[in-house]
Amino acid sequence: MEWFITLLNVRPDALSVWSNPVVRERLSWYYSVMRNEKPAKFLIAKKTPVEINPYLQELELKDLWRLHEKASQRFTEYLRSVKRGELSIEKLEDPKYSYLDVKIAIAYKLITPCRLCERACGALRLKGKPGVCLVDRDIIVHSFFHHMGEEAPLVPSGTIFYGGCNFKCVFCQNYDISQVRAREGEKLSPKELANIQVHLRRRGARNINHVGGEPTPHLPFILESFKYLDVNVPQLWNSNMYMSLESMILLEDIIDIWLPDLKYGNNNCAWRLSKVRNYWEVATRNIKRAHDAGDIIIRHLVMPNHLECCTRPILEWIARNTPRALVNIMDQYRPEHLVAKYPKMYSDIARRPTRNEILEAYRIAEELGIVYEPVS
Repeated sequence: MEWFITLLNVRPDALSVWSNPVVRERLSWYYSVMRNEKPAKFLIAKKTPVEINPYLQELELKDLWRLHEKASQRFTEYLRSVKRGELSIEKLEDPKYSYLDVKIAIAYKLITPCRLCERACGALRLKGKPGVCLVDRDIIVHSFFHHMGEEAPLVPSGTIFYGGCNFKCVFCQNYDISQVRAREGEKLSPKELANIQVHLRRRGARNINHVGGEPTPHLPFILESFKYLDVNVPQLWNSNMYMSLESMILLEDIIDIWLPDLKYGNNNCAWRLSKVRNYWEVATRNIKRAHDAGDIIIRHLVMPNHLECCTRPILEWIARNTPRALVNIMDQYRPEHLVAKYPKMYSDIARRPTRNEILEAYRIAEELGIVYEPVS
């Protein structure tokens, strides 16, 4: 119980937040896994058997997806039984090949040519050719530690910062690891990545927080790391949510709690400030699927002069489409990276948001019935 003592010294709200009945209800699965009352989803996936070796070279992607669909149905049955307290996965035999193995096999097929995200840049990453994200066949980790600055239900969060990103945000606060020195982190194997997760959990992490940069380019490696992960710990996906539909399907039965960004309320702002196309359609599609698949805290960073074009439509969409979501309305924006270097080029966001802008964002959320205060 050492980490509870740490929390009392650093973040008392990380304990008091669980007295909020809405937080407890909306994050009930995550809470049960965090407390080791239920097994993380990746552990259930590892116990879900498949009859065929998914790593056989002769299997085509369409064959693997059929295998995935069949295994998904059995996984869903297991998960329902676990939630009802009718099944202990310790009583299940370890299969030779599992649902997790199928996901790993599919993910490695999606990496060359790469279509893990909606850019579908086609990079031959397994041949050592980086994609637009600047990642190739290596796991690149810049740092890992117990993060005390995340939302109250999450801290201490066992955060792993991966190098590279499929966005090119002109205001990125982590631009050094996402864009400028993305490939200068430590190169690890999937087994070493699993060891990091064990280290973080055993020293008090409430979850493993896959972030960056952006974790999506590392999806095959992260999935493979779960083969070697032998401790129960909630898996958290902290992402811009611009992954392809195929990647989203691979993640849905693995992630215990989602922490997505919903940055822009329209495609024009997304292209100008992050250089991505069809942002709104892709991000909302994936966030809706994440919401329907499990526990979720949606982040929205309030930017100056973007209340009407971004904040309002985002909060209205959340209220209509993801009613169970907790929402962190973030006031931490500051001019960074290219905005700090070329403020005249990005004059609309070349300052911090005002107090009135943040209060207006809160007012809109309250008007829409969005629960934001426990996590903002």
